[in-house]
Amino acid sequence: MPDKVIITCAVTGAIHTPTMSQYLPITPDEIAEAAIGAAEAGAAILHLHARDPKTGKPDQSPEAFTPFLGRIKQSTNAVVNITTGGSPYMTVDERTKPAARWSPEVASLNMGSMNFGFFPLLAKYKEFKHEWEREHLEGSRDLVFRNSFKDIEYVLETCYGNGTRFEFECYDISHLYNLAHFADRGLVKPPFFVQSVFGLLGGIGTHPEDVMHMKRTADRLFGSDFRWSVLGAGKDQFRIAAQAISMGGNIRVGLEDSIWIARGKLAESNAQQVVKARALVEGLGLEIATPDEARAMLALKGGDAVNF
Repeated sequence: MPDKVIITCAVTGAIHTPTMSQYLPITPDEIAEAAIGAAEAGAAILHLHARDPKTGKPDQSPEAFTPFLGRIKQSTNAVVNITTGGSPYMTVDERTKPAARWSPEVASLNMGSMNFGFFPLLAKYKEFKHEWEREHLEGSRDLVFRNSFKDIEYVLETCYGNGTRFEFECYDISHLYNLAHFADRGLVKPPFFVQSVFGLLGGIGTHPEDVMHMKRTADRLFGSDFRWSVLGAGKDQFRIAAQAISMGGNIRVGLEDSIWIARGKLAESNAQQVVKARALVEGLGLEIATPDEARAMLALKGGDAVNF
């Protein structure tokens, strides 16, 4: 399906905080409604995190996912992708528990350790709704998001036996080589769903040459054994998406990656970003992939084989 483009929507994440946008999904109902709306707008894959419904703080307990997983599954045919990234402040054991419990079709997997800085956002906000938000941002000045080889092996060993496949999140060129290492060892099997991440402080930048360099390297390492997708953080979300689509790639949008729909204008929903992403795809003469087409492209086990 060379003319089909998979749109992934990451609906809430663990970086943005309630103060930054009134539209950020926090409660289970908000997360479910945001995910269902994104699917109806054209997202084939829904990348999910959970939050404390009172404070909005990231919550990676399996129970935090319970209220919305079943509702999403009952309301849409979209592929559910449960994060194992959680929050950079969590241990790998904490981060992996929801995917281990619920056995989704896809789980995200960060492919290397990195400095992970979102403290520059402090300059934009004088007051915060919740005390944890300032600490969350300030703490990233001295934060290494640990994803060691041992950690990656742990996620693979914990989840792979459930038939779960992975969205391999690659924030830099070295992460592609880490994935190639695991492929050489036979611990991961193609087709690889490679999610290249651009614009987070500590990872690769957002210059068009950065995007091309990531794609060229993946082509050289994996040949025809991978499906390439991109996400651009913040203001670069749609510019990088447009470049990737023109290069034959797939795209990820959502309020996890950017709270904006245009310069200085907050996105009012995840669906709004999906609609804009779909317009980019169709404007280039291509079609978005349906959930079942995405399943075929990524060799997924199907929605009937999950534990929710």
